Amino acid sequence: MTPEIDLTDPKVLTDPFTAYDRAREEGAVASLAIPGFAPFWAVTRYAEARALLTDPRFEVRSESFLRPPGIPEHCLEYLRTMSEQDGPEHLRLRRLAAPAFTPKRAAQLRPRLAAIAGRLLDELPGHAEDGVVDLVPHFARPLPIDVICELVGIPAADRPRWREYGAAVAGGAGPDFVAAIPAIIEGAREAVARSRAEPGDDLIGDLVQAQDDDRLTDTELVTLVWHLVLAGQTPVNLIANAVETLLRHPDQLALLRAEPSRWPGAVEELMRFCSPQLLTTPRFAAEDVEIGGQLIRAGERVTVAMVAADRDPRAFTDPDRFDITRPGPPQLGFSHGPHFCLGASIARVQTEVALSALFARFPDLALATEDVPRAPDGGTWRPAALPLTL
Repeated sequence: MTPEIDLTDPKVLTDPFTAYDRAREEGAVASLAIPGFAPFWAVTRYAEARALLTDPRFEVRSESFLRPPGIPEHCLEYLRTMSEQDGPEHLRLRRLAAPAFTPKRAAQLRPRLAAIAGRLLDELPGHAEDGVVDLVPHFARPLPIDVICELVGIPAADRPRWREYGAAVAGGAGPDFVAAIPAIIEGAREAVARSRAEPGDDLIGDLVQAQDDDRLTDTELVTLVWHLVLAGQTPVNLIANAVETLLRHPDQLALLRAEPSRWPGAVEELMRFCSPQLLTTPRFAAEDVEIGGQLIRAGERVTVAMVAADRDPRAFTDPDRFDITRPGPPQLGFSHGPHFCLGASIARVQTEVALSALFARFPDLALATEDVPRAPDGGTWRPAALPLTL
């Protein structure tokens, strides 16, 4: 019998690892139940997950993404990002955008990312109340949107508003999310127009100046900015999860302090161990396909449960142990295959810079409570708050 996971079950929301581990050991495919939606499939084992993510019989479509009601009509043309596309159109957009997201380009951004993190850390003690500060609103949440503003060339005077937009997007698809979309689109259009007139030392400037007969159009550039804002919120929750994880594993934190060169490997292990993204973007079967003995019929929706696959004992030795020296296969937190996260290099460097700077600045950092509250979100593993003493 195929295992079923109810994404509204409080036990699943508070401890998805146990629920998905149990399902994975019962079978390579589980059924996910969400009220108001037809059940869909989740691949739970590492080998099968990697295979699915490169299998052209499973397609990403616009229906893979939910559009909350109320989005103004004039914004819709900018919301269909390359994540919603497959085939030649996806390959073209990715080929044109990829040069701005290479590991080399991400490494070049490190000093600017460190300056942004440093400014936020300067302000952090001022946010403490009775010796306790919540890291989420005062560091983890503003950092990624500040980085995006730097990447896109948003003027300094506009960045406080963009922090509000980032908070709205990070909060999920509610009224604030919908209300932020027109402002983000308008700001992105202005950024693209500035770069067309006078390209700067930023991501949009790089793409505008790229010499190629087939360039990104203004609409595609604005869409890319929206994509950055949407996908760029992952580090919000990754940084918060990582801080909690490191504080709960003082031996691993001590190793990082003694050997800072291990930070890049630590980020990979943090993505495996406490990635905020539990599930990949859903795909649709273009034909009947069997996975691990389970028949997925044409037209049915299927996702990869990264929370299960990245703790699969068939791929990782002692997978429930957090170990920054771990060898082994790559984690799937940034997905795999044609839809591997375009901004993974920047996310990695950003996370490394943020964490290393935080723990260097505050060597006595500690959890202010053992019971960190979690947001009730079936798709994202994230703290509702992270109270710390500095």
